[in-house]
Amino acid sequence: MIVNHVPAGWQIIYQQAHALLAAQVLHQWPAFLPNDQWVGLLAAAAQHDDEQADWDGHYGLTLAGAPANFTMKSFSLEQATKLMKAARFQGRWRSLLTSLHLSTLYEGLRGQQAELDTFLDEQATQQKHWLRDLRLKKSEAQRAYALLHWCDRLSLILCRQEIPEMGRNLEIYTGPDGQRHEVQRPQAEGPITVHPWPFQETQFTVSVEATVLHQLHFQDDAELAGALREAPIETLRWELAKI
Repeated sequence: MIVNHVPAGWQIIYQQAHALLAAQVLHQWPAFLPNDQWVGLLAAAAQHDDEQADWDGHYGLTLAGAPANFTMKSFSLEQATKLMKAARFQGRWRSLLTSLHLSTLYEGLRGQQAELDTFLDEQATQQKHWLRDLRLKKSEAQRAYALLHWCDRLSLILCRQEIPEMGRNLEIYTGPDGQRHEVQRPQAEGPITVHPWPFQETQFTVSVEATVLHQLHFQDDAELAGALREAPIETLRWELAKI
């Protein structure tokens, strides 16, 4: 989960909710794929953080007893394996996109665990098979995945409150158009913009639900899980506009 320290206490955004936000952003891009592949790309974006282990009861705490941000938790081979198994039931295209995402995230960990190396090798082999079976060029799949990665990145920037102050720019990622995009809020209370503007609409709103915890420290996961179930929920909204 994504954990933000806010005046009220902790603001918690589940990773699955962040993924749904990524799909909202992706939905605003002009479609450049056949309809079945475009919907599959949306599904891959919306579900790329699914299959978390023991999700409703094992969130993780810091040594100080605070909710642990997802960046504080180690790679889970179990979650990655389950995610690939789930993707299989939606077809080869969804599997290919999900596999490319996992390779991108975890290839940098190669050499740390034999099991992870085996998993990464399996992904590379399967990616070749899926490309062949779907009669796709690697560049075509990479272009589609670049958009998923781009939307994932922008969603994280929004969820983690990383928009710079004073109108400064922050790089998002290189998009499927090959351009380097930056996000900016020119005015403190104004809309967010992206340069260059890639979306089909000139203005739109995206949102995500967040849970607010007023308690700062917890004895164990069980106490945190109980607090999360009972805590109030707020909807965070961002207006994006071409400026």
